[in-house]
Amino acid sequence: MDKVLAVMPRYEAYKDSGVEWLGEIPEHWQVRRIKTLSMIKRGASPRPIDDPRYFSEKGEYSWVRIADVSANEHYLNCTKEKLSRLGASLSVKIQPGQIFLSIAGTVGKPIISKIRCCIHDGFVYFPELKDNPEFIYRVFETGQPYLGLGKHGTQLNLNSETVGNIRIAYPPVSEQGEIISFLDRKTTQIDQAIQVKEKQITLLKERKHILIQNAVTRGLDPAVPMKDSGVDWIGEIPAHWLTSRSKWLFLQRREKAKKSDEQLTASQKYGVIPQQKFMALEGRKVTQVDLNPEILKHVSANDFVISMRSFQGGIEHCLYEGCVSSAYVPLIPQENIHAPYFKYLFKSQRYIEALQSTSNLVRDGQALRYENFCMVDLLIVPVEEQLKIAVYIEQKSTKINKAITLHQQQIERLKEYKATLINSAVTGKIKVA
Repeated sequence: MDKVLAVMPRYEAYKDSGVEWLGEIPEHWQVRRIKTLSMIKRGASPRPIDDPRYFSEKGEYSWVRIADVSANEHYLNCTKEKLSRLGASLSVKIQPGQIFLSIAGTVGKPIISKIRCCIHDGFVYFPELKDNPEFIYRVFETGQPYLGLGKHGTQLNLNSETVGNIRIAYPPVSEQGEIISFLDRKTTQIDQAIQVKEKQITLLKERKHILIQNAVTRGLDPAVPMKDSGVDWIGEIPAHWLTSRSKWLFLQRREKAKKSDEQLTASQKYGVIPQQKFMALEGRKVTQVDLNPEILKHVSANDFVISMRSFQGGIEHCLYEGCVSSAYVPLIPQENIHAPYFKYLFKSQRYIEALQSTSNLVRDGQALRYENFCMVDLLIVPVEEQLKIAVYIEQKSTKINKAITLHQQQIERLKEYKATLINSAVTGKIKVA
């Protein structure tokens, strides 16, 4: 990518900008503070903001929240709410074509409105800006102007003053138009390439879900005689397979923690592993939690663990002996259970949906319990077939995961190239015409 930019034409002469993030800029460009282009003003909110008098579905002005800006790229086309005439009179009105900038939440994100809207004091705007806002948008989009404005190790903090004092490279207005046209064309091409990669990732993930679902419920022999399982989420199964209530295959472990037990963490990404190892893999600091040993539960290696508080398909397999908090239910596999097979079965999309349907967890915050697990029937599959199915899924999934990782890496490189291209164009490192 650097090679691509290196062969692009440059301006004839450069000078030191005196600004660290800008470096050298073309000789005929200026360095301008944002406040010399326009005064910087903050939005405003009607108070109290939850008063229904301030909102109306028929309102003329949309109400912009930080989430609305975070969910959009480049342009704001819609929001979830509209203000009443009273609400709009107590806020700050933005017209189509105006640019504003978040200074809270997604700090530093610029957006150009395509609608009439109102902004609160988590945003600043530029009421006197006469130039094309697209150039200023591209400058802020890089994130580079904010370098050094936040203290090390703390969140970036912007306000009207800090935004106004930001210094940018300012080319002649005619060149700004050329830069905007160039970046619109090039970034559209890059975004389209990213969309293709994202679609390929989606298709690969769907393929993986189908592969797992078919393998764990139908086996690997396409010629085997089939029968109706009598279970909605399973459908047809090989004629020699059986179904069973979950409680006959997995018992609930009720042992309290032992003094020697290490604290374990259940993770969809890593399974059930020691807390310290989990924190290291996630790059987090280890936090010592003083838990009452009376509510800790013992877990043995090869157990499965249900997360009761926020079930998202995560019945995790445990490779370690230790203890878990009361937020988990340990399960003891009975005879003829090959753990890798059931690990994949519990990750199959239709099983996840079947288990979720037994609880109001998503809607009402109800805890998922062992009784919910027992309500979903499972399969009794010969152990030798369980082993073959698990190996097959592992091999196929590894190939699919590698393909997904490759596409993800390519997406990251495209995003890096896009950011570098934009920064190079708005600071004059490349000549676009």
